[in-house]
Amino acid sequence: MDDVKESATFPCPKADDSGEGLKRRQILQGARNVFLAHGFDGASMGEIARAAGVSKGTLYVYFDSKEKLFEALTLEQKGVLAEVLFKLNPDNPDVRSVLVELGRTFLKFMCEPAHVSSVRMVMGAAEKVPAVGQAFYEGGPSKGIARLSAYLSQQAQAGRLTIDDPETAAEHFLALCQSETMKRLLFAVGAPPDEAQIDIKVQKAVRVFLAAYGPAA
Repeated sequence: MDDVKESATFPCPKADDSGEGLKRRQILQGARNVFLAHGFDGASMGEIARAAGVSKGTLYVYFDSKEKLFEALTLEQKGVLAEVLFKLNPDNPDVRSVLVELGRTFLKFMCEPAHVSSVRMVMGAAEKVPAVGQAFYEGGPSKGIARLSAYLSQQAQAGRLTIDDPETAAEHFLALCQSETMKRLLFAVGAPPDEAQIDIKVQKAVRVFLAAYGPAA
């Protein structure tokens, strides 16, 4: 899970060894640190320039606004989190075990303090700059739903599940795993669940999901 924690809020900037690429990566890393420390509203282009070790003039050459910079950061290495969290083997006939493992990994990640903070920050920014919220959603949740949907569709074709709408089924499963946990954490109510609590929540989610989408009798 170390890789997941590192990218919990934003993916690390994509490697690019060209001069322009290195400078852009330097700026994105500085912005990443500032946004994590101060949130979207509290971050300024001046502070980002200082954190990145560049002049404001150089910063504006690459990004003409804080909104554009934040959006670029959320889109960097688009889908990396989905690839880390949603590693699903379509040939594994034990659908229950696959879903349990995914559910544990997913819920553990969702409960990471850095991720909870990032969701709060993006939600606050999205009201003023909807493109930021859309970029964040498309760069993470949407990709995860798509990957899980593809897996569920394959299992339905193999007769292991009964699903007419894989995308909706994927959304249902992830919602079951989060249940009230994420909502509670977003409002800073209580502590994140421990490993045992996560396992209980996921086992219940899988049981309900299979009751609705299990193979036809």
